[in-house]
Order: sequence, then structure tokens, then C-alpha cells
Amino acid sequence: MPMLNLRLTFPSNLIDLNSIEELSGISTSDDQVTINAMTRQREIEFSKIIRQRIPLMADGILNVGHRQTRNRGTIGGSLCHQDSVAELSLIALAHDAVLGIASLRGIREIGIAEFCTGFMSTSLEDGEILVFVKIKHWPQGHGWSFIEFARRDGDFAIVSAAVLVTTKGDGTISRVSVALGGVGPYPLRVGKAEDLLLGRYPTNTLIGQAAACCAELQPFDDPNIPAWYRKQLAHELTFKAIKEAIERSA
Repeated sequence: MPMLNLRLTFPSNLIDLNSIEELSGISTSDDQVTINAMTRQREIEFSKIIRQRIPLMADGILNVGHRQTRNRGTIGGSLCHQDSVAELSLIALAHDAVLGIASLRGIREIGIAEFCTGFMSTSLEDGEILVFVKIKHWPQGHGWSFIEFARRDGDFAIVSAAVLVTTKGDGTISRVSVALGGVGPYPLRVGKAEDLLLGRYPTNTLIGQAAACCAELQPFDDPNIPAWYRKQLAHELTFKAIKEAIERSA
């Protein structure tokens, strides 16, 4: 629908999935949350399961468009649209989400990192649809942060950052995930920053060094936002997000 609204695509046929009840809903097990593909973003926004188990998504969903669009938009639609600044794609990447893809051949599962193949492109094949998203929740007491910069509330983000952190009793980082949107053809994990933080005590100097890893990114230029500006935003948002996630960790 976003591509139709922007007059960027002209499909010969449209198939309405709204009446397939099995494609909607949120469920949870001991270690993961399953969100079916046609679940409205508004349902995610008000879900107690999401707030308790995936607080990064509970915060990030508030940056997705406006209330009116969240009433209709679905998590599956956002992931398949695969905009490089899409909040739900970024959160899924930070959590190493697993996607369920159905066809007449059955259901295959694929990691979100393999699902993204290029700018607004996915690994979906002819005859396949996305049916669910599985997200393993991090342990109680983990820290999280979702920060994005946009010109106005509800506008497309220019750059966004999502960070997850767990710490040990001595304050050192035992697990970390750093993901950025708006700096590549699709959301990216900043593995070098994660490696730098892992197993170390997070001083401001160390956090600054991790954020400086963004200097190696190669953001795209567009007529309105130059690459150097995206890179600077990535550095600033990464620093703030890492710091906030650590402050939230128990």
C-alpha cells in the first residue's frame, strides 16, 4: 500500500489477506514471542506481552507513522516492504528475529538478516507469503533503547538506532546488540561495536569508541540528506542508545 500511495508500483492484481484470521495475533512461550504477519501495529502498541517481553518493540512502535497508519499497518507489511528506515525491521534485526514463510511447499523459517537482500528487496520467492515473526526475548533485567531522528513526529526517520544490553553483577557487558537504520540499503548490525563492548565495563570512553565504529559505515546520499549527515547522526544516536540501554540494565 505505501508503494501504491507513492505511485511507485502498478500491480495487475491485489490479494486481500484481511479475512484470514489465522494470520493475526500475538502469542508467547517460555523463551519467545510469536507475532503473526497480519497483526496490526496498533495491537502491538497496546500488547502487554510486547511491553513485558520485548520492551524495545514497545518503545519503537510509537515511532511508526501516525496512529491512523498504525491502525491499518501490519508487522508483516512493514517487514516485506523493507524500507531501510523501517522501525520494525530494525527491531527485528536487533533481536535476530526468525521469519516464517509459507507456500504450497510448506513453511520455511529464515533469519531476518537473510531475509533482507537489498533496497526494498527480500528473499521472498514467487508463491510465498510471510506468516509469522518469532522473537526470542532477552532475559529480565536487560537494557534496551530505541532512538530515531526525523524532521517531524511521524515522518520517515533519517537515522535510527536500536540497542540491547545485558550486564553481569560487576557491570561488565555480557551480551549486546547494536543495530542501525537509515545508513544502508536495509537495517544493519554494527558488529564491530558489539565486539568492542562485549566483556568490558562500559565507560563513556568505551561507549564513545563503540559509537565511532559508525565512521566506517557508507550511508547513501539522497537529494535531501547527504551521506556525511547520516554518518554523523549514526554516531550520535548510537552513543545515546548504548548509554541509555546500559542505564536500564539491572
